[in-house]
Amino acid sequence: MMVLVEEERSIEEGLLELSNQTDASGCRITACVILSTFVAVCGSFSFGVAIGYTSGAEIGIMKDMGLSIAEFSAFASLSTLGATFGALFSGKMAVVLGRRGTMWVSDILCVIGWLCIAFAKNVLWLHFGRISSGIGIGLISYVVPVYIAEITPKHVRGTFTSSNQLLQNSGLAMVFFWGNFISWRKMALLGALPCVIQGIGLFFVPESPRWLAKIGADEELENSLLRLRGRDADISREASEIQVMTKMLERDSKSRFSDLFQRKYRHIIVVGVGLMLIQQFSGSTAVISYASTIFSKAGFSLTIGSTLLGIFMVPKATIGLILVDKWGRRPLLLTSACGMSITCMFIGLAFTLQKMQLLPKLTPVLTFLCVTLYIASYAVGIGCLPWIIMSEIFPMNIKVTAGTLVTLASWSSSSIVTYAFNFLFEWSTQGTFYIFGAIGGAALIFIWLLVPETKGLSLEEIQTSLTRQPNEINRM
Repeated sequence: MMVLVEEERSIEEGLLELSNQTDASGCRITACVILSTFVAVCGSFSFGVAIGYTSGAEIGIMKDMGLSIAEFSAFASLSTLGATFGALFSGKMAVVLGRRGTMWVSDILCVIGWLCIAFAKNVLWLHFGRISSGIGIGLISYVVPVYIAEITPKHVRGTFTSSNQLLQNSGLAMVFFWGNFISWRKMALLGALPCVIQGIGLFFVPESPRWLAKIGADEELENSLLRLRGRDADISREASEIQVMTKMLERDSKSRFSDLFQRKYRHIIVVGVGLMLIQQFSGSTAVISYASTIFSKAGFSLTIGSTLLGIFMVPKATIGLILVDKWGRRPLLLTSACGMSITCMFIGLAFTLQKMQLLPKLTPVLTFLCVTLYIASYAVGIGCLPWIIMSEIFPMNIKVTAGTLVTLASWSSSSIVTYAFNFLFEWSTQGTFYIFGAIGGAALIFIWLLVPETKGLSLEEIQTSLTRQPNEINRM
């Protein structure tokens, strides 16, 4: 036992020594990194379309297919239900098939799903299409941020991984803006197009070097790093760092669900799951999916509201993209949670005034402004950073089970919120947003006390610092 502990300690010390050395080649941003990131986030555009599709297509689908509110709520929630199912297999599939292979599977499922919706003859086609595309985005939501985090240099990892959120918002913008001008069937076809582009682009990008290290493909690992860092780059230090970390975790390489309950992983599991629950139960999916319903209830023009939101979506997403590697994860998460909590409280206040028949002209304007600011606050932190942090904090030996658990927590809670929102909204318009606001307030405490800062650190540095337990090692 002591020999094993000393070996583990020496490996950790070697890893930290390697991490402390400067490596200029690790700071280069090559064309291959940019291309690989672009190809990966093409699926994120389809993800964004799927999230906002119900808001832009609600009136058209209910009219053309004769759906009731309950039936449309079921249709909307089937995407998150499918994503929950996809999340169950996302981690394992990313290990067995690789990051690229998993993205190919998600592309096939999404294209099939969008085509079924676009050419739907009855409700069954709609439901099948929504479930199929949902499973696809469940896979995308896990594998895309993981892949980007594993291929990018550490000093720009947050920025590049945030492009996942930028493309999601581009998909949302398309739905909100063009939903006023094109049919719901054409929007479904536009949702499938990025998946086709991604499927083709994956032939031209390298596999994740960390996945290649995990399966013992050392030669392919070096070739992947050379493509990502440049043919003339010295990749020896980065390759050694990855291989040392893989060796350190080798004896625990067969990840089991029970491993997640080990004391050294408790903190990162709580952080990963907690951030995903905050992301969903603070109301983000409900506000984005049912923005049109909220505007209608407040008396604000649906056409104007959706169009302005569509124009606003992409610029506000770039704020987080610019700030994530300058401010860091914690400041952006705290700012985001604070903004979401305050805006939800003001939306609740607006509907309270409406119910009391006070200041009737204020409610529509205040609701629109607060919904817009809420979505902006969400995009800056809570929208993208839980996925970035998830891709950073889990070591390779538990990345499958931990990533699956976290993604499952995200989509199952999203499914609950998406399905329940209409019923909550009918129960109490103002009460619904007061609940969301209170959850946002609780999120501030959670983030302040538990979420670590990962800016500027390599994945190996982050994972070693979060899972090392010197006291336990000494006791052994």
